[in-house]
Amino acid sequence: MKRFFPLSTKPRCRIMLVSVVALAALAPSVARAQTAPRPPDRQWGSWAIGTAVLPGGPKGWGGYFELQARSNALLREFFYNEIKGGVSYNVTDNFTVLLGIGRYSTADYRDLSEGYLALERRVWQQYTFTQPVGRIKLEHRFRVEQRWTRFRDDVVPVNQARYRGRQRYRLSAVLPLNNPTMQPGTAFLSVYNEVFLDPRGPYFERNRAYAGAGVQLNRGVTVQDAWLNQVDWLPARAQAGTGQFIARGRQYKNNLVLSVVYRIARAKAEDKPAPFTPFQAD
Repeated sequence: MKRFFPLSTKPRCRIMLVSVVALAALAPSVARAQTAPRPPDRQWGSWAIGTAVLPGGPKGWGGYFELQARSNALLREFFYNEIKGGVSYNVTDNFTVLLGIGRYSTADYRDLSEGYLALERRVWQQYTFTQPVGRIKLEHRFRVEQRWTRFRDDVVPVNQARYRGRQRYRLSAVLPLNNPTMQPGTAFLSVYNEVFLDPRGPYFERNRAYAGAGVQLNRGVTVQDAWLNQVDWLPARAQAGTGQFIARGRQYKNNLVLSVVYRIARAKAEDKPAPFTPFQAD
């Protein structure tokens, strides 16, 4: 199939990936009955991600399913989980569209018995372009989200909303180390940067920077460990009852990411399936 964008694959000595560092607004915590998810208390947390991927078949249809858990500290104080999946269609060899749906639950790790602080249901439309540059493979991912949230006691916190839209752009790169392309036994490096935009304002909401290493164990299983830094930008606001004005600020969190991807083999699998590039589905 003809490539959607004809691009040069000549090796280059240096590849510079320039990413926008963004600002954003997530509301501060308020009284317990009106609390949005509490900001992390520790500088290091962890994410555990398990993903099953069905590559696009002869007719282009594929999909994925993912489970994710996040903790406030390294592998403990879990407070957040995701259940999500999507159906994809390969328009061309390097252009894929996807429709996704997910459930996202945030709790107070100090008292999980009280249930969720925020329960979000999300639908998104995603457009992905891949681009080879020598041995490196780039991915440009655009995502448009529709988000509906329920809060504890059904009380909407200040500066929050039951419905919010959001747009995201992510630039990823994967470099196989001991083979020219991804195949069983290949070790690789992976990096990305992602910007989150809120159309209601403040427009720059969040930035994620990611750097990891992994290995494709066999035709089906890929494992990866990584560092992920997430920055949330807090809006300038008036402090209730004091007449004081709080300037815009930010909170950040470093995370250890442990991920396993299982590539589902189709019933009529080819002897030599198309190479699988381990971009994070998250």
